[in-house]
Amino acid sequence: MGTPDFAVASLQALLEAGSNIVAVVTAPDKPAGRGQKLSESAVKQFAVAQGLKVLQPEKLRDTDFLNELRALKADLQVVVAFRMLPEVVWNMPPKGTINLHASLLPQYRGAAPINWAIINGEKESGATTFFIKQEIDTGAVLFVEKISIDEDVTAGEYHDRLMIKGAGLLVKTVKAIESGRYTEQPQEQLTEGLELKHAPKIFKEDCRINWNKPAEIVYNHIRGLSPYPAAFTELNGKTFKIYKAQKNTETTSETPGTFKTDNKTFLKFACNNGYINVTEVQLEGKKRMGIEEFLRGVKL
Repeated sequence: MGTPDFAVASLQALLEAGSNIVAVVTAPDKPAGRGQKLSESAVKQFAVAQGLKVLQPEKLRDTDFLNELRALKADLQVVVAFRMLPEVVWNMPPKGTINLHASLLPQYRGAAPINWAIINGEKESGATTFFIKQEIDTGAVLFVEKISIDEDVTAGEYHDRLMIKGAGLLVKTVKAIESGRYTEQPQEQLTEGLELKHAPKIFKEDCRINWNKPAEIVYNHIRGLSPYPAAFTELNGKTFKIYKAQKNTETTSETPGTFKTDNKTFLKFACNNGYINVTEVQLEGKKRMGIEEFLRGVKL
């Protein structure tokens, strides 16, 4: 059960490991683009190419879907970047339903664990496999893979690394369940004494840059939202997305949010203790580009 590219790597790894995939459950096709043509999920495209049976329920409690799912007689259900399952679905197979989550649970439960770990300046995160139960991301932990976060890595770059590592962890987990050689660690045991950090869904206002913060915080905010949904500010009255930036150690007495540029090679914004040099940007109505190309077309 999965939808985006992140889930494709796991499905491919399971197939290559010899797992018998009886069906794939993914999101319904959705209209996309100017022509509003129906767009298939990345998981569906891969599954169809592999000749796998594909189910695309609008509602997970739909009787026809539940009957079809039951008829598959799956031993185990595997969830990677899908949606919240009702108990009638996750409780169906005899060996349960497992989930691959892109954090070291119990930290960063929620929809956007990769983004929030980088926004918060974490030096390490990883992936966790666990059994699904009623409360989201709270089931018993099975296996964990720790992965360091380099200080200049973007969310997109870390996503791709975690996607591959997570797929390997998932195969390890499925093989362990198949052999019966695994232990479950209740998350309640792991939360004692911890200050839990959460990873809620990201909304537009979460992406707005607060230049009153220190440069380090702003820098982490930019890379934690790159390439999607992208951190933004306003420039000449238009939305200005910033995909890549560099910390600048110069001190400043400028009002946070004001900028300096030579209109050729650099554009820097003042924070409360220094500057951020922006290097890859997109002004509303324009394409994404490097700063020198941007400055050739826009005089500030």
